[in-house]
Parts: sequence; C-alpha cells; structure tokens
Amino acid sequence: MTDHRHLKRRVRERMSRTRESYSTARRQVLAQASSGPLPAGLVPGYDMFGAGGHRLSSLVGHLLRQAGHVAPHTAAPYSEAMVCGLGGGIGFMYATFEYTNIPPLVTIVAQHHPEPWLAAVLARLGIGSSETHSGSVPRALAQLRADLELEKAALCLVDRSALPWHSDTLALASDPYQVVVAGAKGDILYLDDVNAQPHPISEDDFARAWSGYKKGRHHRVTVDRPAKPVDLPAAIATALAVTVAHLTGPVLGNSFDVNFGFSGMTRLAAQLRDERTKSGWVRRFADPGAYAWALLRLYECVELEYTAAGATRPLYADFLDEAAVVLGKKELARAAELFRQSGQSWSKLADLAAETADDLPEVTELARRRMTVVMTMGRAGAEEIKALSAAITAADAPGPDPAVLGALAELVDTARTFEEQAVALLAR
Repeated sequence: MTDHRHLKRRVRERMSRTRESYSTARRQVLAQASSGPLPAGLVPGYDMFGAGGHRLSSLVGHLLRQAGHVAPHTAAPYSEAMVCGLGGGIGFMYATFEYTNIPPLVTIVAQHHPEPWLAAVLARLGIGSSETHSGSVPRALAQLRADLELEKAALCLVDRSALPWHSDTLALASDPYQVVVAGAKGDILYLDDVNAQPHPISEDDFARAWSGYKKGRHHRVTVDRPAKPVDLPAAIATALAVTVAHLTGPVLGNSFDVNFGFSGMTRLAAQLRDERTKSGWVRRFADPGAYAWALLRLYECVELEYTAAGATRPLYADFLDEAAVVLGKKELARAAELFRQSGQSWSKLADLAAETADDLPEVTELARRRMTVVMTMGRAGAEEIKALSAAITAADAPGPDPAVLGALAELVDTARTFEEQAVALLAR
C-alpha cells in the first residue's frame, strides 16, 4: 500500500511528467506491474498475462488465445475490446448498502452486470466449454491438475481476500473473483490475475482461496478447442441488444432495477445533490470518515473495481469501432465517439473524487483501515473499530461539501446525456 500521506505529491509529480489525468496517474502510481521471462510449467500457448485495460476481458481473451480461437474478421486473437463488447461491455449499477455501526458502503458496477463474463462471451460465439464444481478439495485439485496435463488453462472462482497479493484489498469472500490457473511446477500453481507476470501460489494456499468462495465451491471452467465457424456478426448484434436493454430497462425484474442503467445514474445524481433527506450524500455521509471513504469508493468503482478506466466507456468505444467494420454500420462509430465523451466525464468524476479524498489523507487512511477491520474481522474487531472512529473524530476533518457533490452530480448527468444519445444509435 502506497503511503497515503505522500500519495498526492507522487501523483502530481507523475502528472507533470506524463500529462496524464489525476485518476490515470494515481492508478499508475498504485500499480505494481512486473516484467521478465515467463516461468516453466505454463500450459502451451498461455503466453500473455495481466489485467490490460479490463481485467475480465483480458483473462477471457487469454483463455481464448490459448485454446486456439481467432477472430474471423482478423484471423488474429480476439482483441480485448472485442471480448469486452461480447461480454456485454458496459452497464451501470449504483447502490449504497447500510449496515449497523459502520459507514454506508457505496458500490457502483460500471461494466455489464450481473451475467458472468466468460459464459456470456462463449455463449455468443458458440464456443464449447467444460464447467465443474466439487465439494472435495483433493478431488477438485486432481481435476485441475488433469486439466493442466491436457494443456488446458482453467478459470476458477476464488475468495480474493485469500490471495496473498490481495491481502490489503477490501473484499468479501461472498464476492466471486475470477482468476485463471495457467500452469504448475511442483506444488506451485501459476495464476493469471493482475500482473504482467503469472502469480505463483502454493497449491495449499490456492485451495484455501478456492474453497473460500462458498457459493461456487471449487468452480472451474475450461474452453474447448475450435470446432466450428463463429458467426461474429450475430454475436455482436446479440451483445449490443443486451447492453441497450440493460441500460434502458429492467435487468433483474424486481424492485432493485431502479439502481440499474440510466435510472441508476439519475438516482446517483439526485442523491449527490440532496442536502435535505437522509438518503442524500450530505446527511448519509456526514461523518468525515464516511465522506472520505465514499469519495475513495467512487473513484475506485469508476476507474478500478468492476470496470476499466473511464467506467469502461473508452474500451467499449473501441469495441464499437471494430463492430462498425464487421457489421458495416456507421452509426456504431458515431456511438463510439459519444461513449468516449461519456468516459471523459466519468474520469473527471473519478479525478474530483480521488483528489478530494486525497486532500484528507489522514482521515481517508483511517477510514480505509476501519473498513478493512470491519470486512476482515467483523464483531471481533469492535474495539479497534471504536478506536479508529475516535481517531477520525479527533482529526476534526470537514464533512461533505455540497459544492463538490454538486459538481460530481453534474458530471453524472453529462455522462448520462452522452450515453442516452449513443444508445439511441445502438438501438437502430
């Protein structure tokens, strides 16, 4: 974890060198990329690692590449943008979850949600796969090893917080996290996750993380080799229709749908502006620690978590440019430009949120530590939570600033306006 007291200075120094936006420079400062030769033991053909622009699309693209699949319009491996679009591309879900005695938890999912990414891509392309679960750790590991012996990489669902390189990540075991097991040497497994190099992990440690996600215990998927031609135009058309439907209409078919798509964006903007009711951000995040944490979450959800930079909109625009050529539809290229403009608004929102949080370095760090204790220790951490809350109060930091929240709301409205125009073009 970068020392938060000096984070803003380091970000500003990078901005002066690279002319990057605040959120882009901040992401790079926090990144821990690695490079070098790949280790022995990887399945043949698995020669690319790392998150790229959108982590899930990168992982799926690497799986398709290793299994020998190429895009019919290029005769080359599927681009990250094409995989992103076929997976559903963009979406929007905004919710604030309330818990007793802890700050509300803001969550925004800017990528398509909730359909599993790999399943969506494979279904639209008509590519076969094998999906299994197992209640037994030895049996699950034996099956995984058998996959690797057959030169098949496997996507697995794990508890992210149990992975050593995510030890400081705020993650719940109930939140599924995908990684790819791409090889093994002795009792060491090699995982594709965030770095440009495979993450080595002992089989025992991986088994704990794999077992930690209870709902999908020992879930794994392998991708079949090419068996028949792919109808890419039909796959693109289906994906576009799903994206339009989820931005404009029901997603789950229940009352929670108000939080999805353009409705969710409208709801977020309204609550950011609301200074009177308890659902508005001014009252909901009146505690300085809650305010700093909400701003940091806003930045992370738009730029890092469940998304790619700019709320995934720039990458989706690249998909639309590629799709425009495949389908011969110029309106897709026009929609791409609108989504790029939307992405700029989302990144400006992330910039403002992150910079405001970084202006409160002590409180922001205390708030992060408090939430870490809440999520990792629960009631057992009650005394530490109480002490951290007291330290936040003693810091005497300012609470919510209506002017900042109003500016954030304006950026949400601007992004939504661009996207409404773009979706009208996609729906033609």
